[in-house]
Amino acid sequence: MSVEITRLPNGLHVVTHHMPHLETVALGIWVKAGARDERAEENGIAHFLEHMAFKGTPRRSARAIAEEIESAGGEINAATGMETTTDYARVLRKDWALALDILADIFTSPALDPEELERERDVILQEIAAAHDQPDDLVFDLAQAASFGAHPLGRSILGTEQLIGAMSRNQILDWRNRHYWGSRIVVAAAGHIDHKAFAAEAERLLGNLAEGTSPQRETPSFQPTACTAEKPLDQAHLVLSFEAPGYRDPDIYVLQVLSNILGGGMSSRLFQEVREKRGLCYSVFSFGSAFEDAGQVGVYAATSPEHANELLDLTSDVMLSVAAQVTEAEVNRAKAQLKASLVMNLESASARADQIARQFLAFGEVPGIETLVAKIEAVTPEKVRDLALRLFSHRKPAFSAVGHIGGLAAYETIARPFA
Repeated sequence: MSVEITRLPNGLHVVTHHMPHLETVALGIWVKAGARDERAEENGIAHFLEHMAFKGTPRRSARAIAEEIESAGGEINAATGMETTTDYARVLRKDWALALDILADIFTSPALDPEELERERDVILQEIAAAHDQPDDLVFDLAQAASFGAHPLGRSILGTEQLIGAMSRNQILDWRNRHYWGSRIVVAAAGHIDHKAFAAEAERLLGNLAEGTSPQRETPSFQPTACTAEKPLDQAHLVLSFEAPGYRDPDIYVLQVLSNILGGGMSSRLFQEVREKRGLCYSVFSFGSAFEDAGQVGVYAATSPEHANELLDLTSDVMLSVAAQVTEAEVNRAKAQLKASLVMNLESASARADQIARQFLAFGEVPGIETLVAKIEAVTPEKVRDLALRLFSHRKPAFSAVGHIGGLAAYETIARPFA
């Protein structure tokens, strides 16, 4: 596995995976700073800053950024998460230096022009309104709040209309200056790339960033409750979730297998029992969300309001069934899907760049595929059953619902099967 890593004097790390059979390079700047690093009054500021990155720098206007990358046939974008923010691009292999120069420019020197800021403020307010109109988005925001309460993990990445409406340029700059340190940054690339040349260019462009310190994050506590929103919809969108290991916990691989068995595909228990046998819904799946020191495992489903209580009862039964019995065949199917997903990332430069950057930010290294496969292989039916018992038995779930929910059972009734 040709992953190479260089640490620059300012603590920034350069990580590459040379994929010589490709004609493209996917690259980006990943910083360990996201929505969970915001104060309550700053909610949405990381996402606001990400939007402003493409609105111009002292060297380039917003239009110039778009035209320069697209004239080379490339793509550029950004993303904000709970724990990371990313600016990334994909270009032909001969153009990686141009792409890195643009990414470094927007990352280090956003102009935050007042007129552009006001225009983008309106865009984000529309984005928030759109999210509120999308029940499958809103129900997951409510699931975060139902799980983590007032902790930053319990808040929406987008922020609120009130906070975004009042957010100032100085606030954005202050947040950036508190979090964009060299020691929190990984510059990664995958594709047809020479590591030494890439690292040298990264040092030229980003080597003057101050080293800074690691994030000081408040440890969350899982505080399950119910968060619901009545909407005039034809379906009820439902999420049941439980506290789960974070990505630094050795049980993270067991959790992934558990989630897959529960609702990870057409052969999963939930899909077979809830959709195929009972026809209670069109969409049902499980999820595992892992952060550095906390996690969630849960189930999403959308159904007609008259079926909502029956679906919740059946879902509870299926979740608890995993704590009672897990078969070797189920575990083997889940492990095969997880291993295939890891290997498939090797066929995409963009997926691989994202993977190696996030792995380094999480663990300070990039584990080999063989190491990860071995950890997946070590999962047994007994380990899955024991984890399900710990997570689901004698535990209160967080619950969220959006839609016509007036007929839903009380939260205490929904939670009772797990008591």
